[in-house]
Amino acid sequence: MDKMSRVLERAKMVVGMEVDEEGADDGADSSFLDDFNRQCTLSTKQRLYGFATCLFVGLACTFLSMFVFFNPIKFGITFTFGNLCALGSTAFLIGPKRQLVMMLDPVRIYATAIYLASLIMALFCAFYVHNKALTLLAVILEFCALVWYSLSYIPFARSMVTKAMVACFDTEF
Repeated sequence: MDKMSRVLERAKMVVGMEVDEEGADDGADSSFLDDFNRQCTLSTKQRLYGFATCLFVGLACTFLSMFVFFNPIKFGITFTFGNLCALGSTAFLIGPKRQLVMMLDPVRIYATAIYLASLIMALFCAFYVHNKALTLLAVILEFCALVWYSLSYIPFARSMVTKAMVACFDTEF
């Protein structure tokens, strides 16, 4: 029975649910993220609804941005907002703390930094610079960074894509 409860606790940790610990103390050594994660406890049904809603809004914004493609500033704003919503949807499944820890994992820290920088750059170009060419370039970089970031979650995907790209663009015969 003890083994079954440990398996259940591990499964809860994988999905980001709070694990009931008997000896847990709420002392001063808990960090801000621990406190924030404790306040964000949701039931499994609430997590799935939040995930589905946020993902739907994100995908809808991303697809609706295609209608304003020829206005790069509006396109950049709606595309970036859609990406932010889609990225935030996974925080409903695994929790905000685990999402942040996974994003800052050494395997994907550079992909995360480039992706977040491209998000900020696209919004900056759209809101402040008002340059259509720069906004479009920032959105293209954002899309490429999103693909590279997403590939970091699939084992060996980055190396396969890298090898395929090298093979496609190899000019030696």
